[in-house]
Amino acid sequence: MTDGAAQSSSCTMPPRRSLFCKYFATLFVAAVVPLILGAAVEASFGYRDQRRQISAVLQADARAASDRIEAFTDGIRDQLGWVVQLPWSAGGDAQHKIDALRLLQQVPAIVSVSLLDETGTERVFVSRLLLNRTGRGIDMSTDPAVLGARANEVWYGPVQYRRDSEPYMRIAVAGSLPAAGVAIAEVNLKLIWDVIAAIRIGETGYAIVVDDSGHLIAHPDISRVLRGRASSGSFGPIKHLVGATSGAAVITGERGNPVVALSVQAADVGWTVIAMQPTSEAFASIRAALWRSSILIAFGVLIALALAYWRAHRMSGPIKQLEEGVERIRTGQFEHRIKIFSGDELQQLALRFNEMASELAISQQKSARIERLKQFLPSQVAELVEHSDELLEGQRREVAVIFGDLRGFTAFSTRNEPDVIMAVMREYYEAVGAVTTRHEATLIGFDGDGVMLLVNAPIACEQPATQAVRLAIDLQMTVQSLAGKWCDAGHAIGFGVGVAMGPATVGTVGYNGRLDYTAMGAVVNLASRLCNLAKDAQILADPTIAGRVRDSVPLASLGQRTIKGYDQALEVFAVAPADLPLKPPGSAQRRREKELQDH
Repeated sequence: MTDGAAQSSSCTMPPRRSLFCKYFATLFVAAVVPLILGAAVEASFGYRDQRRQISAVLQADARAASDRIEAFTDGIRDQLGWVVQLPWSAGGDAQHKIDALRLLQQVPAIVSVSLLDETGTERVFVSRLLLNRTGRGIDMSTDPAVLGARANEVWYGPVQYRRDSEPYMRIAVAGSLPAAGVAIAEVNLKLIWDVIAAIRIGETGYAIVVDDSGHLIAHPDISRVLRGRASSGSFGPIKHLVGATSGAAVITGERGNPVVALSVQAADVGWTVIAMQPTSEAFASIRAALWRSSILIAFGVLIALALAYWRAHRMSGPIKQLEEGVERIRTGQFEHRIKIFSGDELQQLALRFNEMASELAISQQKSARIERLKQFLPSQVAELVEHSDELLEGQRREVAVIFGDLRGFTAFSTRNEPDVIMAVMREYYEAVGAVTTRHEATLIGFDGDGVMLLVNAPIACEQPATQAVRLAIDLQMTVQSLAGKWCDAGHAIGFGVGVAMGPATVGTVGYNGRLDYTAMGAVVNLASRLCNLAKDAQILADPTIAGRVRDSVPLASLGQRTIKGYDQALEVFAVAPADLPLKPPGSAQRRREKELQDH
């Protein structure tokens, strides 16, 4: 494909995406993306703040539960320490039994109490469920409770489920004096339910307590605790998941629902307090905020759509008008104008476009006028005339008139076919036009095989006579060169020229749509008569021409000749043969035949 074809193809190729779509997409994205990003960032920070707040609430509630559990166990520990203050003495079992019974009255969670002497032998046993016994003498020195209490003064035993139902735990406290022995209490942990049930996180949040093995110790729903280890299966994984994170974690709760959970360790007993709140409630505020943001985003998107459509239409509409205007100008509709009242650069562009269209219309009119002038004026002369209408107005001026005429054309046209005649005439007209342009003369027109030229009108020249003779010589030489070729082709055609100079009226004649530039006056008739008198290859001139060019072009007087239309004979001059072209070899005979036929 050539460069011109590629350029034409690129000009006619339709755009892949319209300007409206580009503006619309750009404006829409520019308006919506910041809105969505802003909402997303705000939601992210809001979620982080909400989660931090939830963690703080869960931490506080779990810590409060842990503190209350520690207070519960510390209270039992202190009460047990009170019963092991005095050393054992002979006959002291009764007093220790009374102290143990008082302990049961003061601490409802204690189910039974065993008091051991310094050897680890049980001396007193009191219980709410069994018979009280004194002096059974059971050796419990190797019991883990006794060993733990003697080692650490206080020992907390593992959680056990009596009859696989209620959770119990043993607490042992050693006396400050070795002789005071050890007190071992069995504690019903069901009473911790009061501590756990009192914890409320939000509306549905709660706390639970599990031991190291994940077994449930306390739960707001006491029935789950009373089911013993059977209900503890799901709390081990929960304890593991919550303990793996430092803060609140979103996990699957015991009921299969997502919850936010946080754990705190009760240091003395090694239990874990887990505070939980359903995510639907914990993040209700941020979810409401997201809904509000979504509604605002949707509202913003609708506004962005409307604004983007309006702005894209405002931008692409004028540009489309400009595109249509360019297309109309391209097709020659220079009267087309664009009306844009946007008050911005597009309106200025439309004004410039209209100015350009006006200038193009004027230029087109000038071009048309020049083309019309070129029908009878050389191109450079026609362009000069275009700038001054006065040059075409009728005026009287001294002009040099040149007439040329083919010799033997009548016989030639009767003997040959029209296409042969047209070929010869085409060469003849092109040669005459080239010579006229070369000498900046005015071609008045063709009349069959005759031609009329003007010099010094409408464009004036310094030496019109000399320029007219030079033009006639050039014209004769050019046509004679063609005549030689025509004679070689068997066509006996010659060419004669007449030149005259004098005043004439020059200007345009005709009617609207068809005007011709011409000259009228005696000089025109004289030049035509001289042309008729001229023989082949001859240039005849009138006395005026001869007087003007005598110093520059040699002329030969042919004497007085009778001119048709003139009362008196007129001296006629011929351009010297030295200034004329050589005759084509072999054509003399045909020229003689032609002259005989013409005359």
